[in-house]
Amino acid sequence: MYSLLIVEDEYLVRQGIRSLVDFSQFKIGRVSEAENGQLAWDLFQKEPYDIVLTDINMPKLNGIQLAELIKEHTPQTHLVFLTGYDEFNYALSALKLGADDYLLKPFSKSDVEDMLGKIQQKLELSQKTETIQGLVEQPPKEVSELAMAIHERLADSDLTLKSLAQQLGFSPNYLSVLIKKDLGMPFQDYLVQARLKKAKLLLLTSDLKIYEIAWQVGFEDMNYFSQRFKQLVGVTPSQYKKGGRS
Repeated sequence: MYSLLIVEDEYLVRQGIRSLVDFSQFKIGRVSEAENGQLAWDLFQKEPYDIVLTDINMPKLNGIQLAELIKEHTPQTHLVFLTGYDEFNYALSALKLGADDYLLKPFSKSDVEDMLGKIQQKLELSQKTETIQGLVEQPPKEVSELAMAIHERLADSDLTLKSLAQQLGFSPNYLSVLIKKDLGMPFQDYLVQARLKKAKLLLLTSDLKIYEIAWQVGFEDMNYFSQRFKQLVGVTPSQYKKGGRS
């Protein structure tokens, strides 16, 4: 769930925003308020927020100054400014600082919902990109030959310690010791992790059906694949593909 900080010196405006929108529909679970920029900055330093919705003209620390501090501290935070017609030039300056958008007072429920919908899409895209980057293979300078041998056969449902030992010319017992020493875990554990990592990547980056992905990572039975995926990842393959990552 995402977090939102509303920064506005007028109490009724803060409460109006809260009452206008069902934040849960935008996956926002934590909503906080601050009546001035300094208080907002104090809150933000304790626990950063994904979205900051801030007025421009406020006592102690104005919205532009707050935005500069936030962007320096946590660049990925999404900023939206609340502005009146007489502050419009300030809002344009704010956009140059990296703000995502502005809301012109008085704003409606649909204005706030449209803005939050756009930011939710940006947050989900960032999350998906980050997840994909973590899943993409980035081999070390010296790639383990054992790891390569396993990864080359991830789609092979007949891959076992015994068949890999025959392929590499080792006894199963000796290969088992080598794999645990080289890869840090038993063969079967490494194989399952590697297959699920590839499955996650395919779920996020391809249009393959679930059963096709199961085949690509060595599972002949889609139901068993889904069962193992949920057991180890916490959600089903379909839920993971839709963004319900645990």
